[in-house]
Amino acid sequence: MRPEQLVRDHTVYSCVMGSRAFGLATEASDTDRRGVFVAPTPLYWRFEKPPTHVEGPLEEQFSWELERFCTLALRANPNILECLHSPLVERLDDTGRELLALRGAFLSRQAHQTFSRYALGQHEKLATDVRRRGAPRWKHAMHLLRLLMTCRDLLRTGELVIDVGDARDFLLAVRRGEVPWAEVQSRMTRLAAEADEAAARSPLPPEPDRARVEDFLTRTRRASAR
Repeated sequence: MRPEQLVRDHTVYSCVMGSRAFGLATEASDTDRRGVFVAPTPLYWRFEKPPTHVEGPLEEQFSWELERFCTLALRANPNILECLHSPLVERLDDTGRELLALRGAFLSRQAHQTFSRYALGQHEKLATDVRRRGAPRWKHAMHLLRLLMTCRDLLRTGELVIDVGDARDFLLAVRRGEVPWAEVQSRMTRLAAEADEAAARSPLPPEPDRARVEDFLTRTRRASAR
């Protein structure tokens, strides 16, 4: 079975991500699509296994096979967790609805470390840009601030909300380069400290509910085999 056929015929959940999902879209924004497909169980009985992910067939489209998606989500991968909470859902079947109903099972205090590590890596890239070019890539700076805000609020409330809400105007000003880099850095430092503080008393559990997710995956595979 061709990869694009897996996406076309076996997608259980797809959504729009990026600036459009974050409430930061402008007229020039792309439409980034992300999805989850379930490879039919009989494909795993062969020597050549189905792909864990597929790019396309549309532009700016990327999909994961269900098991890979769940594995990354259990590791609190920021991109994957945010994908589960997009307000812009384009395709959803019964399996997809059950996946979305499991969103809480993936959330844990592990998100503090994964979001923070990702943010640190992005900050180092921005700092390198400043040293080499005299300025950061402002779009990346905007998204790093957004990610830090999301992490802090997730740890405080136990809920993942990816729309930036009232922070939209400030973040778009950062993207336009209207906020001095020193102020942006100061905000990043403060947000990271607030996330550290929130992690200590977060309502999130220490670990995700792996057993609940595995039960869902097993039942899905069995249903596909039949």
